[in-house]
Amino acid sequence: MGFKPFRVLFIMGGSILTVAAIIGLFFDIAHAVTFPIPSLKLGLEPASTTNPEDVAVVLEIVALLTILGLAPSILILMTPFTRIIVVFHFLRQAIGIQTSPPNQVIVGLALFMTFFIMRPVGQEIYDNALNPYLERRITYQEAFAAAQIPMRNYLLVNTREADIAMFVKGAKVSKPENRDSVSLLILIPAYVISELKTGFIIGFVLYVPFLVIDMVVASVLLAMGMMMLPPVMISLPFKLMLFVLVDGWNLLIGSLMKSFGITF
Repeated sequence: MGFKPFRVLFIMGGSILTVAAIIGLFFDIAHAVTFPIPSLKLGLEPASTTNPEDVAVVLEIVALLTILGLAPSILILMTPFTRIIVVFHFLRQAIGIQTSPPNQVIVGLALFMTFFIMRPVGQEIYDNALNPYLERRITYQEAFAAAQIPMRNYLLVNTREADIAMFVKGAKVSKPENRDSVSLLILIPAYVISELKTGFIIGFVLYVPFLVIDMVVASVLLAMGMMMLPPVMISLPFKLMLFVLVDGWNLLIGSLMKSFGITF
């Protein structure tokens, strides 16, 4: 027991010598390198007054990075993703299976449905805004204005006037002359509120048949005196059977796409 302090000092001294030897080895390797090692320099320099395109390129890069940073918010707030993911969540809650399908499958299906529904809008933005801008036929101001038109039309079709009026009053701005003059700062949150309301309505409709099955099973178990048996354990197979027999996924996905104006 009395030799423990000396043992600790010995181990610490050995560790220090090992680290020193490794550092010395790296220094020897660095001095032995014969090829040049590149260096990275960061700095701020005044923009050239004779070449304004350099400034434009820098601003474009900053705008692109900003858009990439806001891409998740744009995807959630300006596309059908919100309604679809809310409906899928209510479906899992109504059936009573909390982890099946997994979250990755639910989010992936919602993303691909979002791309499918937004494909006409994206194609119109590409044809009228992005492609002409890349070909230098229009300026970025004109491209931004052209990109707003199809996006605004989509948002207006799927937004309730009551929600738009609420945000107009909250912003304390003058009443828009028509729907096309509504600002995007007002239209986007109004669209999100409308999507949440629609998603909750569809979720309620989904809950009703599964709730009836739960009530019937609970009543039968109570009548049989099996009060200690959880009704969910018995009703889950019946709810799954009902969902499969009516081809629930086909009906649900088809109804969601029809709610966005997609016809079959």
